Amino acid sequence: MKKSGKQEESSPGLPAAVEVLSKAMLFSAFSADELVPLAEKSEFLLCEDGQSIFEPGDPGDRLYLVATGTVDVHSSEDGSALAQFVPGDSFGELDLLTRTRRNARARAVGPSLLLAFPKGGQSLEEALASRPEVAARILRSFLLVVSGRTRKANSLVKENSPWVRELRRQVYGDKLTGLLNKTYLDENLPKLLSDPTALVMLKPDNFKEINDRFGHEIGDAALVLMAGELERELGKEGTALRYSGNELAVIFPGKGRAGALQTARVIQARLSALDLSPLTGDPSLRFGISLGIALFPEHGNEAESLVKACVGLPLLGRSRGGKAILFPEDGE
Repeated sequence: MKKSGKQEESSPGLPAAVEVLSKAMLFSAFSADELVPLAEKSEFLLCEDGQSIFEPGDPGDRLYLVATGTVDVHSSEDGSALAQFVPGDSFGELDLLTRTRRNARARAVGPSLLLAFPKGGQSLEEALASRPEVAARILRSFLLVVSGRTRKANSLVKENSPWVRELRRQVYGDKLTGLLNKTYLDENLPKLLSDPTALVMLKPDNFKEINDRFGHEIGDAALVLMAGELERELGKEGTALRYSGNELAVIFPGKGRAGALQTARVIQARLSALDLSPLTGDPSLRFGISLGIALFPEHGNEAESLVKACVGLPLLGRSRGGKAILFPEDGE
């Protein structure tokens, strides 16, 4: 499939380009005289049904205005629809102004006529070099359009809509284990802290042995098994996540020292009993698990200090022989 639209053989001409620009929200406040130099730096593209306009990784070197037809934009990861643009709409502005590569794909739906700015081979700076005042107005107009789109999106999207849930999964989901990730911890732990809150971190003492003996693929599979068992054990009691590498973490709002220690012992016992033989072929091989527990506000009165107090404890437990459960004061 051809990747981009071809220049219209019988170009609609400069007046038509000015008209297309004037109908786009991005340029609606511009006078006809101000649009002429922009139209001169633009070109019409005729796209066939299903034709690719841009693909993920393409340079964001132009914006597009829909003159006729329709354009669909899809996610590069799972192909889900992100947006649809019809005559009068513009798209691609953010990539152009931030000079970033495309992170989605755009395709024509039916024969579509687009106006591209700036025309092929020109950078935005070159196209606007002689009109700095126009460049400033375009930037201001762009910011207004983006804020308007954001307000509209906020009014249409419910907090628990499938779209929002999918967005959260993309941002906060760990692709290997299916748990939440470190980004979730960094952004949400401050909102989850109440007096008391326990943060538990855990690592297998012998994960390197598994990787060395059986390879990283088996190591990854063992980590997935451990993450699934941890989630099953927790139920709705805590929030499990993958902090980094083979280190997992659990947030327990409302849990104090005694409760956190009791739960950590249960987690340790369950994960230590996990049967790894379907992966390793060695029925004698089990995880040895070391855990660290940090309490809010005892060991940290904010999220960052709480994480800092906890993060090194599983490694310290391994260095002391493994299968340990430590509080920050145990490392002093």
